[in-house]
Amino acid sequence: MSLSDDEFMRYSRHLLMDDIGEEGQQRLKSARVLIVGLGGLGCPVATYLVAAGVGSVDLCDADHVDKTNLQRQVLFREKDCGELKVICAKRQLEALNSGVEINVYAINVNSTILRGNYSLVIDCTDNIKARQFINQHCHTLGIPLVSAAAIGWEGQLVAFDYRQHKQLCFSCIVDQDTNDPVKNCSNSGVLGPILGVMGSMQAATAIRILLGFFQQHGDIHRYDGKRGQWLATKGVADSNCPVCGPNTFRSI
Repeated sequence: MSLSDDEFMRYSRHLLMDDIGEEGQQRLKSARVLIVGLGGLGCPVATYLVAAGVGSVDLCDADHVDKTNLQRQVLFREKDCGELKVICAKRQLEALNSGVEINVYAINVNSTILRGNYSLVIDCTDNIKARQFINQHCHTLGIPLVSAAAIGWEGQLVAFDYRQHKQLCFSCIVDQDTNDPVKNCSNSGVLGPILGVMGSMQAATAIRILLGFFQQHGDIHRYDGKRGQWLATKGVADSNCPVCGPNTFRSI
């Protein structure tokens, strides 16, 4: 997929990078990505991927903008309160880059949406049931998945390339490193910039996957914002995992 003169100008800082260049930018342009959740993670993810020139970005979220969102969900404005998040986000993102196709789903994620022939799915949801549902479908369909979460001063990111690896999935990681599923931003709070850090990392990881040099399948990246420290550990496959275990059969 060739680049227009306008795109050569717009993405000139990408084109100067040896490991992106014109070929890499064309790969981004030909990609189709689904972002599930337009909260504190989904807002920076969507902004950076649209700015980067990912050709098609689909947004999935059933919620409306609330005043409590404005502390951390940077795509929204005071006047947006009461409107659907996906509609407000689409408006802002199209103003940022009119060359990107943006489709919206003002419903909770479902099997039909996840079968949309995506290059990549980015999980920005805030509840474990949705994360497990997304993981199961991505694993079965062989779609790369980038997932993150944040609470308080802390964030965590993990990504999986299910095109190449079938052992070790999100369900394995949750079993090994269980956080209290009841805790979330609504009842425990979160510092806005922590979500910005983790969302930016999700976007960067997504771009690495789309460009073809992601090699950290299942690695867990934790960020302690209070101390300004990162810790990376290797994920370990669970042989009894209900999603990727060797004796598991899944159909969707």
